[in-house]
Amino acid sequence: MAEGKRAAPRQPSQPQPRPKKRVKRRRSAGARVAGAFLYALFVIGLSAVLATLGWVWACDLLGLNKEYASTEITIEEDTRFSDVVDTLEKEGLIEYKFLFKLYAAFSHAEEKIAPGKYELNTEMDYRALVSNMGVSSATRQTTDITIPEGYTIDQVFALLDERGVTSVDKLQDMAANWNYAFDWLQGIPLGDYHRLEGYLFPDTYTFQLGENPKYVINKMLVNFDAKMDEYMARFSGEEAAYSLHDIVTIAAMIEKETDGEDYKTIASVIYNRLENPAAETVGYLQIDATLVYLNGGKMPTLADREIDSPYNTYKYQGLPKGPISNPGMASLMAAMNPEDTKYYFYVLNPETKRHEFSRTYAEHDALVQRYQSNGG
Repeated sequence: MAEGKRAAPRQPSQPQPRPKKRVKRRRSAGARVAGAFLYALFVIGLSAVLATLGWVWACDLLGLNKEYASTEITIEEDTRFSDVVDTLEKEGLIEYKFLFKLYAAFSHAEEKIAPGKYELNTEMDYRALVSNMGVSSATRQTTDITIPEGYTIDQVFALLDERGVTSVDKLQDMAANWNYAFDWLQGIPLGDYHRLEGYLFPDTYTFQLGENPKYVINKMLVNFDAKMDEYMARFSGEEAAYSLHDIVTIAAMIEKETDGEDYKTIASVIYNRLENPAAETVGYLQIDATLVYLNGGKMPTLADREIDSPYNTYKYQGLPKGPISNPGMASLMAAMNPEDTKYYFYVLNPETKRHEFSRTYAEHDALVQRYQSNGG
């Protein structure tokens, strides 16, 4: 038999090192008390800070502990909500913009604030500030404005701008491009703000400062509609000799030409020239007020009679393109009920400040020569 291999002797196993146990150091009772005390101080301090902040924020939210002050703020149509908040902070009405914006987010305040001019004070809380910047606010500033008879649309808009109701640019844009829901306006195309000339009824109005220009114009149009409502039937149907636009155009000329006592007589001259033109007039109205309208309110010259415009009643026969002013009710009534005369001419007596009327050009020219020779 072959001799087998001898097995290698086993090496004695090495003992494995045992993991060291962590020795927990026990804090002294004094250290534990000190830690608890510091923690308590931290909690108390944090609570005090939060309580102080909470009280300060609450005072701002509720309008407490503020020195009384009152101020006016103006909000335009294009004013951003963030700008409103900035203004409130600047005027001392609020102290923390982030807090007001947080309140606004939950209360939908941005949707409630409307353009206008408002009087606010530091005693108002957030809710009061928002409600007093709304459409129905009692603090919204208003003004009473009288629109005189015969004002042009440019004069009306300038007056509204001057009194702080809204700007000329916004009024012109709204007059040109907003389709107001009145049947009698539907035939007048959009695009030119003069389309509303004649329809801004002269009267005394109460407007809110910073008001929406659409509402400003609509208020005057509604007034015109109410004043003319009972007469509207006259201008409907094929049998109507004149449209409402024609009547307003005639009334606007009467308004600018009258001496204050001769509305219906001036109206008779206009209708005589339109319907039964004399040999000297041949359908031309020849009204100087239309030239004044063309040259921006300046007294007309002979050269102005050559201005090429559909408003020039010396150059074009018949009625001008449209009204040259916003007539009052007396002129509108005269346009609808003219006096029955044979007059075709009139001239202002410089001494009496009253018009004198003539049937023929010869009579008219004699009066003109007399007043000119007397220095009139």
